[in-house]
Amino acid sequence: MTVTLADVAARAQVSPATVSRVLNGNYPVAAATRERVLKAVDELDYVLNGPASALAAATSDLVGVMVNDIADPFFGIMASAVQSEIVGPGGRAGGERLAVVCNTGGSPERELTYLTLLQRQRAAAVVLTGGAIEDEAHVAAVAGKLRRLSEAGTRVVLCGRPPVPGTDAVSVTFDNRGGGRELTRHLLALGHRRIGYVAGPGERTTTRHRLEGHREALADAGVTASDDLVVHGTYDRATGRAATAELLRGAPDLTAIVAANDTVALGACAALREAGLRVPEDVSVAGFDDLPFSADAVPALTTVRLPLSDTAARAGRIAMGREEAPEGGVDVVSGELIVRASTAPPRA
Repeated sequence: MTVTLADVAARAQVSPATVSRVLNGNYPVAAATRERVLKAVDELDYVLNGPASALAAATSDLVGVMVNDIADPFFGIMASAVQSEIVGPGGRAGGERLAVVCNTGGSPERELTYLTLLQRQRAAAVVLTGGAIEDEAHVAAVAGKLRRLSEAGTRVVLCGRPPVPGTDAVSVTFDNRGGGRELTRHLLALGHRRIGYVAGPGERTTTRHRLEGHREALADAGVTASDDLVVHGTYDRATGRAATAELLRGAPDLTAIVAANDTVALGACAALREAGLRVPEDVSVAGFDDLPFSADAVPALTTVRLPLSDTAARAGRIAMGREEAPEGGVDVVSGELIVRASTAPPRA
C-alpha cells in the first residue's frame, strides 16, 4: 500500500501542510516539529512525488552541475564541493536537492542540450563550472538559455567562468590572468628568458586569460613573446607530452615550460625525460591549479593554487540561497603562487 503525505502527517501529529513545508524546505519549521516529521518519513519510508511536486511549485528538487570532464580532478573537486552544499541536514529528506552532474566533454552542443534538459526538469539551480567557450553564436545561445532558466525560477551560478552579460547568473570566477602573470614572473626572476608555453584549447576563456597573463609578464620584463614558443592542445597529459616534444624540436634552447594545468605539466615532464633532459636542472616546468598530485610529483610542481573546493562550495551555497551573492553578481577569486622543486635558475 502506497504511503501518502497524509499518513506521514498523522504519524508525526502535524498537518499535511507542515509535512510539505519540511519536505520542500521552503518555509521555516520549528526544530522539534521538523525532527518529528523526518522521523515519520523514515519510519514509513515515504518518498515525495518529485514530478508532482515540481508541477505544483516553480522548481523541482534537482540541481544541475555542468562539468567539462568529471574524470579531470579539476572538475571532480568542484562537482563534489557543490554537491556537499546542496544536501539537507544529515542527508535526510527535507529540503535537500538531487545533484545531477552533466558531463559535456567540451562539446558546445552538449552544453546547450543539458541546459535545455535542466530547464525542462524545472531545476532548482544550475552551477556551470570551468571556462566558457568563446564563440559568438554559442555565447549568445548560452545567454538565452540562462535567461530562460532564471525567468523560470532557477538560480544560475557560474563557478570558475566569467560573467555572461545580459543574464542574472552569478559569477564566482578565478583570476586566471593574474595567476598566469605571477607564474611567468617567477620564472623570469629566476633568469629564464626562453620559455615555452603549452596552452589549452584556443576557444576557451581559461586558456586565453592564462596565456594573456604569461604574455603580460614577458612584456613587463622586456622579453619578446614568440608564437613559436606556444603550442595549443587539450587539458590532458598526452597534450603536455606531445606539445613539449614539438617545442623542443623548434626551440632546443628553451630553459623553462609553462603548462596549461598540472596534468599537462606531468606530460611535459615525461617528454623532457624521454629527451634525456632533467627537471629542473635542464628545463624548469610549472603547472596551474595545484591539483592533489602536484605536491607528490617528482619533482614536486611549482604551480598556481586555485581554491577549487572552497569556491565551488560557495557556489553551491549561493545556488541554494544559503549565502548572499557577491555585490554586483560577480566575484573574482585570486590564486596563490606555490613554488616547489620543478623550477630553478637556468644553467649558466
